[in-house]
Amino acid sequence: MSRHVTRMTIDDAEHYTPKQRADIIAGYPEHEREARAKGIPVLGSGRIFPVTDESISIDPIPIPKHWPQINGLDFGWDHPQACVNLAWDRDSDIVYICKTYKKSQTTPEVAAITIRNWGSWVPTAWPHDGYQHDKGSGKELASQYRAAKVNMLQEHATHKEGGFGVEAGLMEMLDRMKSGRLKVFRILTEWFDEFRLYHRQDGKVVKEFDDLMSATRIGMMMLRFAKVNEEQELPEIDINYIV
Repeated sequence: MSRHVTRMTIDDAEHYTPKQRADIIAGYPEHEREARAKGIPVLGSGRIFPVTDESISIDPIPIPKHWPQINGLDFGWDHPQACVNLAWDRDSDIVYICKTYKKSQTTPEVAAITIRNWGSWVPTAWPHDGYQHDKGSGKELASQYRAAKVNMLQEHATHKEGGFGVEAGLMEMLDRMKSGRLKVFRILTEWFDEFRLYHRQDGKVVKEFDDLMSATRIGMMMLRFAKVNEEQELPEIDINYIV
């Protein structure tokens, strides 16, 4: 039996005017507003990232050419595969989540089209299950993306200190969120949908509807391998000024 879940917020209730929606939200106790209006779990009630949308979201900005970039990739088939593009302002140590891709039952060749369009030079970090072999082709998952000309890093994602524990990656993301060093383009609605509902149950991370969160964590783990576009066009040199 198949099942589909449709998530709606009060902003989707178009039979209310904007003023009516604002009045309804204002009528809720302040600490319940996100939960009642957007379906966001109450802060502290199992949410992995107990911070508000507003504290991390920004309008899209042009990415300076000298900022290094990296992609984080999470493999999937029935549950979506997901990829996130991150840009790093090293001077301020702020990471910007700029682009996302999420799709179920899509081959590496098809996903690669979008990832390459973000910049074929951008390195892509991937999790340790990339060594697993696809049941159909018998090839490693990571190798399939390489064959599709995605710039995959040579080894799977690990923390700088070693290992690839999930909790350490989540704590790094949360620390950046709380310190203002992780910003997300507000147009990335799928990313925020997952962010709001990402939670623990009985102390364990719920591994559902978490594909973009996982891709973000993987990209963050390998931020040290982000790189600047070395294929940028260099400015023309006026030979009359060459001595």
